[in-house]
Amino acid sequence: MSRNRGVVYLGPGRVEVQDIEDPKFAAPDGRRIEHAVILKVVSTNICGSDQHMVRGRTTAEAGLVLGHEITGEVIEKGSDVEMLEVGDIVSVPFNVACGRCRCCKGQDTGVCLTVNPSRAGGAYGYVDMGGWIGGQARYVMVPYADFNLLKFPDRDRAMEKIRDLTMLSDILPTGFHGAVRAGAGVGSIVYVAGAGPVGLAAAASARILGAAVVMVGDFNKERLAHAARVGFEAVDLSKSDRLGDMIAEITGSNEVDCAIDAVGFEARGHSGGEQPAIVLNQMMEITRAAGSIGIPGLYVTEDPGAVDAAARHGSLSLRFGLGWAKAQSFHTGQTPVLKYNRQLMQAILHDRLPIADIVNARVISLEDAARGYESFDQGAAVKYVLDPHGDISKAA
Repeated sequence: MSRNRGVVYLGPGRVEVQDIEDPKFAAPDGRRIEHAVILKVVSTNICGSDQHMVRGRTTAEAGLVLGHEITGEVIEKGSDVEMLEVGDIVSVPFNVACGRCRCCKGQDTGVCLTVNPSRAGGAYGYVDMGGWIGGQARYVMVPYADFNLLKFPDRDRAMEKIRDLTMLSDILPTGFHGAVRAGAGVGSIVYVAGAGPVGLAAAASARILGAAVVMVGDFNKERLAHAARVGFEAVDLSKSDRLGDMIAEITGSNEVDCAIDAVGFEARGHSGGEQPAIVLNQMMEITRAAGSIGIPGLYVTEDPGAVDAAARHGSLSLRFGLGWAKAQSFHTGQTPVLKYNRQLMQAILHDRLPIADIVNARVISLEDAARGYESFDQGAAVKYVLDPHGDISKAA
């Protein structure tokens, strides 16, 4: 029996922790590689992006090992790895990136040109992202290790802060990227759509960037209550379909400087049904002229469960003319985690960004992953962190 266990997607609504193969120094096409490391996974998180697959809203095939938010300990390294040692604790950006192509050299690691034969950009345990095995497991292989991995400077201190540092693999840089690209800064008025973990990470990022007011909108009352507890202005979207009026009640103006879409393609409207473009259209309505809109929320090219034929292929009914008339800027795409994770690590280590409390991190065992997926899918105001070896519990 393999020493490895992982969270496996079995079909819509079904995940299960199973024995899986031990990681090898091999690319998805079977080539032997020596620029990789094998990690003992210290922490790995359930992400809203994973939920899209588990709901059957992508073309993911059964048997996929999930998990792209990974923090681990190096236990073995290839002969080409020069800057890491066995025993190092590292954060793994969810982007798989070669470090050598034009995009990687320009810090656009979310769209690496070499790690995925089907399109630009690779990721662990995700549909159409190159076939790299996911890290919701006990052990995982990480390629191009010298380039991709962020080593924590002190092992003991890292384990003390592991609930926070585990967020560096995805949601904290993703929220930060959304806030930066939306232009959040000193004195800005910011609206974030979505009070899930990425939305809260975006709100926290806007705050650390100096925003004067950070509002978070959602229909989920539990998540809104948590957002208010951690210091954000909660906007209950169930109370009105006039978002600008609700914002004006808080700030005195029905426009904001910056808007961040942390919802993505499964957005819902007041009717209760899906309206895939509603958040983007609202962003254009409430964002001031010449303002910017950051879009870290996930949008897909193929959605088998979409509400209409156009949306099944990623075509949405946008009021693009409104955005054009207001000279707004739109910023989309996967976050280039390496662009931000070192600075965010320092903010965590020096107690400037208590992200685990902000996103309400809850540690569970790897074997309880299916329960975590079910709870998260029901809208729990929680960020589930999996503890495959009990290392987080021991550190606590």
